[in-house]
Amino acid sequence: MKEIRKKIKYFLLGLLGLIGALLIYGLIEPYIIDVEPQTASIPGLPASWVGQRVAVMGDWQVGMWLDNTPTIRRIVTRLVRERPAAVLIIGDFIYGAGKNAAEEINQSIELVRPLTSSGIPTYAVLGNHDYGMKSKNGNPDVQQATKLAQALEAVGVQVLENEAVILPSQIQQQTPLYLVGVGSHWANNDKPTVALAQVPDTAPRFVMMHNPDTFAKFPASSAPVAVAGHTHGGQIRLPFTPEWSWLTFVEQGQVHADGWIKDYGAPGNQLYVNRGIGFSIVPIRINCPPEVTLFTLQRSPSA
Repeated sequence: MKEIRKKIKYFLLGLLGLIGALLIYGLIEPYIIDVEPQTASIPGLPASWVGQRVAVMGDWQVGMWLDNTPTIRRIVTRLVRERPAAVLIIGDFIYGAGKNAAEEINQSIELVRPLTSSGIPTYAVLGNHDYGMKSKNGNPDVQQATKLAQALEAVGVQVLENEAVILPSQIQQQTPLYLVGVGSHWANNDKPTVALAQVPDTAPRFVMMHNPDTFAKFPASSAPVAVAGHTHGGQIRLPFTPEWSWLTFVEQGQVHADGWIKDYGAPGNQLYVNRGIGFSIVPIRINCPPEVTLFTLQRSPSA
């Protein structure tokens, strides 16, 4: 009996040690940047865009305790050095600012400013936290979101709210590449059909949104390449099982946490979910490092 108690004691001590080590690593991993190379195949992609790179990041969550602003600065510095053709920021710049978001907005502006100052075309959509929403049932703070969007526009970031724009190219083409940006899902402001109405039916396009749930609203073949965030990749994932994270246990229904999401959305559409940079609830990442996705564009073989 004494021997059994001794074994139980050592087991519990070992378990506590393992949990402690994981928590310590969870505080370290947020500073390990994962630059994820991906290929985006777009039907009818203009020749001037073949081989060009588009960077995607999001979920900064500025204003949360121990927010991950040092990693954001390092990522921005790296992108300025590598100079992709465009940078897309997929929402949740700020976390939860309360009545006055001025400090969080100003901090976000200073973080993004080097991109536009260096001449890199930079685009954004807003997420639920930008509207002050931490739950689906909350009331969107439209005034806060408007202030953030205006501040971003003032430093050269084009904020897309159910809009489509032509991406600038160094070589003029008869067929341009469109960027489609959709509004916040939780704020009930995601209207893909409004944005798509601004794009010719057969024109090549790259689509951005904050919440992966918006992707289900896109008609068939209207979003051959789309990106979203919101999930933080689950933030805490079981090793060797990328589909299993804390989201698997707390969310109802299918979870679209990170990477290319298979068998989701209408035929002809593809969604990539970026893991983001910041946090929600706790400032920890385990087996889920902050991500900036670097897409190399190519023309779809089916074009």
